[in-house]
This record gives sequence, structure tokens and C-alpha cells, in this order.
Amino acid sequence: MKDDSSNGMDGIAHADVDGEAARRSRSPLVERVFERLLAQIQSGEYRTNQRLPGELELAAQFLVSRPIVREALQQLREQGLVYSRRGSGTYVRAALPAQRPAAAIGFAPVETIADIQRCYEFRITIEPDHAHWAALRWDEARLAAIASALELMRDATRVHRHSEDADFAFHNAIAVASNNHYYGSSMSALKEHIGVGMKFHGLSLMGPNAALEGVFEEHVALFEAIRNRDADRARTLMRLHLESSRNRVFGGRTLDLSF
Repeated sequence: MKDDSSNGMDGIAHADVDGEAARRSRSPLVERVFERLLAQIQSGEYRTNQRLPGELELAAQFLVSRPIVREALQQLREQGLVYSRRGSGTYVRAALPAQRPAAAIGFAPVETIADIQRCYEFRITIEPDHAHWAALRWDEARLAAIASALELMRDATRVHRHSEDADFAFHNAIAVASNNHYYGSSMSALKEHIGVGMKFHGLSLMGPNAALEGVFEEHVALFEAIRNRDADRARTLMRLHLESSRNRVFGGRTLDLSF
């Protein structure tokens, strides 16, 4: 008779093998949600035995349907990373032994305009390399995740709206496509901080000299460079895009952050 008491650890032990097979069969949207939740669990954003948000909340967060979320959660369960309690929800299982020493990345909350500028400086430092490595390493599922976020941005642009969620999903999908979990974890930790800057950027695009379509074209050009595996161009375009975004937010006049 099979001993069910070891199911959780067996699932964790075989996560790499099972995960590769699962990734081949998942749709791009399921892959995106799975990778985002996995990064959040690995970074410590969701801790052992912590309840995950419900399906409706996750669907709204990731801009997908409930069946997509449900399938991503099922994949996490099959790999022994989460478990369900009837009538209660889905919870994080014990972390992998290799993950326990790593503390969750944490940043002080955005409190001032200067903090928004600091966040832009940090993004300009790391995100061009996200794009560079994504161009060299993407696979079909991860490229499709970037394309999916770009389509959400296209839909928002058509109705003259800036979607911070779609914008973040695009940049985060590029980090995931780099196949470097440190980049993905950093983006997850910075989500709220980046979101503040994106809200201000969105407002700057709605003024008398509206630049919403132009900014969308910046994202299109970046996607095409990544798709074409032009790593140097992808890095350059990401840097220019972030610098232009910062300049729009600050009207071209950044703050002096000297002590």
C-alpha cells in the first residue's frame, strides 16, 4: 500500500523533472501565471502555509480568466509547491531546503518623489540586461507571455487608456524570459514601487501632448528586438524607453539626490 505521507516531499523532489514536462504542455497564459506565482513563492512574498489570494483576485491581478488561474494552481499542486484545504483555499507548502536560507527581497515603500526617481535609476540599471538576456534565451512560451502582455497594452491604447497592470506584466515577462530567477524575484519585489512610477507615467501620457501611442510603439520595437534575438538593440531600446519614461514623469528635470 502506498504511503501518502511522503507525497509532498516526493512532489518537491521531482519538481524539476515534472516541471519541464508540464511547461511543454501549458498554454502561454497558464505558463505566465505559473511563473509569476512560482517567483512570488520562491522570493518569500508568499510564505510557508500562507494562503494565496482567491482565483478571482488572481485572475484580476494577472489579467486572465479564472480557468487559466485554476490550471496554473493545479500545476503548482502537482509539483508539491502548494496544497488545498476544502472550503478554505490554496496554501504554500514548505519551501525547498535550498530556498530556506534566502530571505525575501524587501524594499522600503515609496514615500517621496525622490523615491520614484530612485526606482527609475534602479530599473535603468537592471532592466536593459533583462531585455538583453531575454533576447538570447527566450523560448516559445516566454515569448508568447511577452506578446500577450503587449496585446493587453494594445487594447488599452486603442481606448486611450494606460494600463499599469499590462505595462508591468510586459516588463516582468521580459525578466522571466531572461531565465534568471534573480531578475524575476527583483521585479516581483519591486511591483508596488514600479506601479507608483507607472501611474505617474500614465498621467503624463494623457496631457495636451498625449504620447500614449508613441509609448506603445516603444514597447512594440522592444518586443521585436527580443523576438529577433537582437540582444544589443533590445538592451539599448529598454534603456531609452525607461529614460524617456522617467523624463516624462519629471518633465525632463530630475532631482538632485546628492547628500
